[in-house]
Amino acid sequence: MKVTNFVSPDAKIGKNVRVWHFAYVGANTIIGDNVKIGSLAHVDYNVKIGSGTMIEGSVYIPPLSRIGKNVFIGPAAVLTNDPYPPSKKMIGVTIEDNAVVGARAVIKAGVTVGKGAVVAMGAVVTKDVPAGKVVMGVPARVVYTRREFDAKMKAWENSQS
Repeated sequence: MKVTNFVSPDAKIGKNVRVWHFAYVGANTIIGDNVKIGSLAHVDYNVKIGSGTMIEGSVYIPPLSRIGKNVFIGPAAVLTNDPYPPSKKMIGVTIEDNAVVGARAVIKAGVTVGKGAVVAMGAVVTKDVPAGKVVMGVPARVVYTRREFDAKMKAWENSQS
């Protein structure tokens, strides 16, 4: 069985980039070093992705989006680029360095997810997320800080269960 991806010939791909099965990388996209793009992910045209970023399977990243360095985007997350579909004017999503986007989150066109922010799984983000904050819910709202998130994650990782 032959497994295929599509990576546009004019995409600029950094060193040690891994693109998994059946993924798509569009024209004029720039991907930094040490990026991982999961199976069935769709990275459309004119997207920029910083080094060290991990994009899980079935993620959709629309044209004009900007993803920073060391970002994690969980499975089946969807970024949008049209706040009033089907409009002729598009705007991407910006996710700044060290941010986390959980599985199945949806982020509205034009939104910025600030540095070190966390979008919880299943959240629907309609407004900018401040740097260092954690948002969850529908619509997403700030629930605590990244510092609190990191402490909860460490406690989870150290638990016996």
